[in-house]
Amino acid sequence: MGALLIMVVALVGFIVMYQLYGKFIGKKIFAISAAAKVPSVELEDGVDYVPTRKEIIFGHHFTSIAGTGPIVGPAIAIIWGWVPAMIWIFVGSVMMGAVHDFGSLIISMRNQGKSIAEFTAKYINTRTKIFFFLIVFLELWVVIAIFGLVIAVIFHMYPAAVFPVWLEVAIALYLGHLIYKKGKGAMAWSIYAVIMMYITVIIGYFLPLKMPAIWGIPPTGVWTIILLVYAYIASTLPVTTLLQPRDFINSHQLVIAMALLVLGVFFAAFGGNLHVVAPAVQVSPAKAPSMWPFLFITIACGAISGFHSLVSSGTSSKQVRTEEDSVFVGYGSMLMEGTVATLVVM
Repeated sequence: MGALLIMVVALVGFIVMYQLYGKFIGKKIFAISAAAKVPSVELEDGVDYVPTRKEIIFGHHFTSIAGTGPIVGPAIAIIWGWVPAMIWIFVGSVMMGAVHDFGSLIISMRNQGKSIAEFTAKYINTRTKIFFFLIVFLELWVVIAIFGLVIAVIFHMYPAAVFPVWLEVAIALYLGHLIYKKGKGAMAWSIYAVIMMYITVIIGYFLPLKMPAIWGIPPTGVWTIILLVYAYIASTLPVTTLLQPRDFINSHQLVIAMALLVLGVFFAAFGGNLHVVAPAVQVSPAKAPSMWPFLFITIACGAISGFHSLVSSGTSSKQVRTEEDSVFVGYGSMLMEGTVATLVVM
């Protein structure tokens, strides 16, 4: 019951702080207004600038920031005890991470949806802008290279994953067509899309696709090249074609997984099979670095991550329909990521 109580307190705390602190920050600090002009409307071009319903842009924003970080980080940080991990996740998400994400989103929205590197020159100076661009370029270079290699290795090791992953692209393209070209309901058809995704997982199990070596390039190398080409094409398409519907589907899958984890905690707790086995606090565990400062480095996504500002100011700020929606998208998405990190600790 101890783990269940911890989880419930944390989840209720996130909801309360969203209603109280998140909306306070929005109204009193950033003075958001539903009538304010936003770049998605003023600069609408049907490609990058598209006014989007908040639940759809939330799906994009949430799945873009909630990668492996809020899963791997807390799983490792538990070595210093679940108490400091939970405190850092909750306080970091509510007081720092969500404010950072929301702040970078709303500031970008008030600067024509420009990236954080671009409007740095306005608030600091041109030299800072140049250095910021270099940092962002190198950071994205590393991230793309690592994720490209990791996914390539996964495809090679688990060929059953290939079919459902690539079929999601086709499903997302069709979903985007239905929503934006045919005027179909986003929620209903996205649920159908998720069901189709689960069906493709079953098909993939019986139809594993193994990549051979091509022209002397090993399978992982071939997959890496294909993934980089896909990333380029996906980044040049209108956001309504692939980015929005793909991430909307992914957000459904994330929420379903989180709901199942919550149900699992409830059933295990009432069945008497769930106990907190990790130590409460270990400041200097054996064969591991000390808690300070490594806890705060290990749990970045899930508490606060500067990388999120690239998502807030890179794509989301060009799609949020009103300033009022920015609280739900920017602040709310970070609290959802904090929820993911909380469930990992449990």
